[in-house]
Amino acid sequence: MSDLLANLNPEQLLAVTLPPQHALVLAGAGSGKTRVLTTRIAWLIQTGQVSPQGILAVTFTNKASREMLARLSTMLPAGLGHNARSIWMGTFHGLCNRLLRTHHREAGLPQLFQILDSADQLAAIKRMLKTLNVDDEKFPPRDLQHFINAQKEAGHRPHAVDVWDDYTRRRVELYTEYEAQCQRESVVDFAELLLRSYELLERNEPLRRHYQQRFRHILVDEFQDTNRLQYRWLKLLADEGRDGGAWLFCVGDDDQSIYRFRGAEVGNMRDFEREFKVSNVIRLEQNYRSWGNILDAANAIIRHNTDRLGKSLWTERGSGEPLRVFEAFNDGDEARWVVEEIQSLVRDGMSRADIALLYRSNAQSRVLEHQLFSSGIPYRVYGGLRFFERQEIKHALAYLRLIANPDDDTAFARVVNFPTRGIGARSLEVLQDAARTWQGSLYASVPHLAGKPGTVLGQFVRLIEDMRRDTRELPLPELVDHVLDASGLRAHYKSDKEGQERLENLDELINAAANFVAEMGADGEALAQPHALLADFLAHASLEAGEHQADAGTEAVQLMTVHSAKGLEFDAVFLTGLEEGLFPHENSILERDGLEEERRLMYVAVTRARERLYLSFAQSRMLHGQVRYNLRSRFLEEIPEGLTKWLSVPSARGRGAGFGGYFEPSRSPRVAAAPSPAQPSRDLGGLRVGQQVKHARFGQGVIVAAEGGGADARVQVNFGSAGLKWLLLAVAKLEAC
Repeated sequence: MSDLLANLNPEQLLAVTLPPQHALVLAGAGSGKTRVLTTRIAWLIQTGQVSPQGILAVTFTNKASREMLARLSTMLPAGLGHNARSIWMGTFHGLCNRLLRTHHREAGLPQLFQILDSADQLAAIKRMLKTLNVDDEKFPPRDLQHFINAQKEAGHRPHAVDVWDDYTRRRVELYTEYEAQCQRESVVDFAELLLRSYELLERNEPLRRHYQQRFRHILVDEFQDTNRLQYRWLKLLADEGRDGGAWLFCVGDDDQSIYRFRGAEVGNMRDFEREFKVSNVIRLEQNYRSWGNILDAANAIIRHNTDRLGKSLWTERGSGEPLRVFEAFNDGDEARWVVEEIQSLVRDGMSRADIALLYRSNAQSRVLEHQLFSSGIPYRVYGGLRFFERQEIKHALAYLRLIANPDDDTAFARVVNFPTRGIGARSLEVLQDAARTWQGSLYASVPHLAGKPGTVLGQFVRLIEDMRRDTRELPLPELVDHVLDASGLRAHYKSDKEGQERLENLDELINAAANFVAEMGADGEALAQPHALLADFLAHASLEAGEHQADAGTEAVQLMTVHSAKGLEFDAVFLTGLEEGLFPHENSILERDGLEEERRLMYVAVTRARERLYLSFAQSRMLHGQVRYNLRSRFLEEIPEGLTKWLSVPSARGRGAGFGGYFEPSRSPRVAAAPSPAQPSRDLGGLRVGQQVKHARFGQGVIVAAEGGGADARVQVNFGSAGLKWLLLAVAKLEAC
C-alpha cells in the first residue's frame, strides 16, 4: 500500500484516499490527473471498499481507457490485477453500447443492432430525403443531421421539440421519419446510444436500482467536457445524490473547457457542486510539465475570465526561460521565422518530434506547410489533412484543372456533381459509354449525348466554358476567387453549419495563388497569360501535395490546431497568428461567452509547452488574396512584461496605439486602418492616392491608401458597391482612368 501512495503530493494523496463521498477534483494542466484517477481506483479495490465489478469509470477517449486499464493491471497486486478487466470502463458511448447490448429487449432493440458513425448517419439521412423526394437544398442533409443530434443530446424526441415555425415543423417531421428508418433497419447513431440508454434507465426502475446498487463508485474524467444529457445519465446512476446511490468522483478543469461547439457544458461542474452538495473541492495545482514562466503566463491570461472555479498552477522546477515573442511583417515573414527557429533548435539537439506548431484555424497551416516544404523539414499534420489534401481544396483544384485542361477526366468526375446539380450515376454511365465510342474525353463527349443526360451534363459544360471565358484576363488570385464563386463551392459551404473552416481554407487557396505569383516573380508577359500561369500553379500544388507527410517513425515537426493539441505536450511550442480576429477568432467576439472560451483555448495552447514557448503575430496577413492589417491579440497584452522576451522591436501597432484599445463588437475586429505612406507614388508605377482606377472585376474605384514599394507595393481602393479592397500592384491589373 505504501508503494501505491508513494510520491503523491499532498493534494493528490487527499484526492486518492478521500472517504466515500461526492468529490470534485479541479485538475490543472500537467497536474497528474490520470495518475490520481487510476490510483484512486486501485486504492478503493486494495482497501476492500469496493470490488472491481462495483466501479464505473468514464473516460472521453478509448485510448485513455486502454491506458488506464494497462496502468491498473500493473498497480494491483497479483490475483487482483486480472480483475481490472471486469471494471466497467470506457467512453459514454462505449458504456451505453454495453448497457444496451445487455438489455436490448428492454431497450426495444435487436441484439445485433449496428452503430452508425457520423458518415454513415449522414448517408442514411441523404437516402431518406431522396426516398421522400425532399429538396436537399432547402433541407441540407448535414444541417438536418446537426438538428437531429442536437435534439437527442438535449434529451428531446420529436414530440418534445419546440416548434416555432413551419420550417422547424418540417424538420421535426423528418426527424420522426429518420427515427422510423433507423428502427426498421436496426441501427442507432452515436447520439441515440446515450439517449436510449438514458430512457431505459429512467423508465425501468428495477433495472435502474440494480445498477445504482451495483456501481458504488463512479469516476468521471474530463468532466468539463460533458454535455447536459451525459450529466443527467450520471445523475440517474448516482440516484441524484440521495442515500443509497453511487459516489461520484469527478475530475476536470473548467479552464480547459474548449468544446462548446460539440455541446460541452462547463456549467455542469457548478451544477454538480450545488446539486450533490459537494463539500470537498480538491485543487490539483502543482504542475509537473512546464517551467514557471510558462505557468505564470497561463495563470495571468486565464484570470481575465470571470466565470471560473479558480486555481493557480505552480511548479518546483523553477522559472525557466522567458516566453519568446516575435512580430512579423506579414504571414510569410512569420513562417520563415518559425522555420529558422526550428532549424536552430534541431541544430542544438532538440528532436523535431518534440516541436509543435499550433494555430487557431486550419487555414493557417498552408503558409507554414509551404515554408517547411521549401526548407526540406519533415512535418506531420496531427489530427488532420495537409492543406492540399483537404476535400474543399481538392474540389477547387479540380475546377481549376478543368479550366486549364477540359480533357482532365479525373477532375471532371470529381466535380461534375459537386455541388449537387442533379447528375446521377446513370447519366455518367451513358457519358462514359459515349467517351469510349467516340474515343474522347468525358468533357468532349457531352455534345454527343441526347435526352436528360445531354441536358444536365451540357449545363455543366457551359458552366466550365463560362468560367474559362470570364477568367481569361483575370490575375491568378482573382481567377481563383471567381471560380470559387461561380462553381458554387462557396455557396455550398456557406449553407453547411460546419462549413466555416472549409470557407477559410478556400480563402487561403486565393492567398496561395497570390504568393505563388509573388514568389515566381512573374513578369508582364507571364501575367498577361493567366491560364498558362494557372497551369504552373496547379503543377506547384500537385508537387506540394505529392510530398507525403513524414512516414510513421520518422522524426517530424508536429502541426495542429489548438483544439487538436489538448492533452498533448512538447518541449517547444510555436503559437502563431496571435492577432485580433484570428485568435481570439472574430466570430467568438460576437458570441455570448465566446471570448471566455477563446481565452480557455489560449490557456490550453500555452500549457502545452514544457521548455520553450514562442508567440508570434503578423502586422499584415493575406485574406481573399488581399492584404489585411491586424492588431496583435489581446491575449498577448494579458501576459506580464517580465515573462516575455521580444525577438523583434515591438511596433506602434499595439493594442493601445491610436486604436482606442479593443475593437467594439460592431466594428470589424480583423481590419485596422493602414498607415498613410509618405509620397507613395514613387513606387506605385505612376499611380497615386486619390487617383481613379479601373479593375477588370471590381470596376471603377478611387485609391484611398497605399503602402510598401516595389514587389510589395499595395493600394487600398474604394470600389463603391464592391467595397474597400487591398490589392497587390504586382498582381492586380489596375488601369488609370
